[in-house]
Amino acid sequence: MSTDLFSLAGKRAIVSGSGRGIGFTIGRGLARAGAAVILNDIDAGRLTAAVVQLAAEGLDVRGADFDVTDPVAVEAAAERIETLDGPVDILVNNAAVQLRMPVAQWTPEDWHRVIDAGLTSAWLMSQAFGMRMVARGHGKIINMCSIQSDLGRTSIVPYTAAKGGLRMLTRGLCAEWGPRNIQVNGIAPGYFHTALTEALVTDEAFSAWVRGRAPAGRWGDPEDLVGAAVFLASGASNYVNGHLLYVDGGMSAVV
Repeated sequence: MSTDLFSLAGKRAIVSGSGRGIGFTIGRGLARAGAAVILNDIDAGRLTAAVVQLAAEGLDVRGADFDVTDPVAVEAAAERIETLDGPVDILVNNAAVQLRMPVAQWTPEDWHRVIDAGLTSAWLMSQAFGMRMVARGHGKIINMCSIQSDLGRTSIVPYTAAKGGLRMLTRGLCAEWGPRNIQVNGIAPGYFHTALTEALVTDEAFSAWVRGRAPAGRWGDPEDLVGAAVFLASGASNYVNGHLLYVDGGMSAVV
């Protein structure tokens, strides 16, 4: 059946920054598609709550609380996970931090916090888990990019730099690892209603701009991203590589 193309049965996935929000929803979606999912978050309490919630839904999930911006911690986690749980077939680089302020107010520490969380972490995770995929000759890496991978916006300049870099990391890894049967793709969400964007959602002027700018006429819901994630994690995307899949209600398609 054609639906078998999208099955993740027998696959193992890890999703960074998945104690809440988009990462949590994607982790749940991959598990519902049949994958054994490892949720990751730096906040152990938040991670435990997420695992308990999904396990109560009958899903095959467990948690791994480590700092994805720490190269020693990432390599140790990859070694531990692959030894105790088994090979990781799917890596979703979702971790990110968002800060908002004018360029003049950003400090070097602010810059590194955003870049390390959103870009360096993806590099470290891709290197640690991706090299193991390369050795086995198959694997899927999904980078959670953004509409800001292409479009600039005031007050979040380091974030746009991180997401633009993540797009090019996706392409670079595709070029190097594509011949080894590793598919590396990105998902570019538009404006999504999450706990981290609540202040923007409740700002009626900004919210009206989002609804007016996106042909869909609404904010995205994290569940809107699940289909794209399952597609890029599954055999259905075996000849899709280095691609950035926009899930933005059409926002990037219009002037």
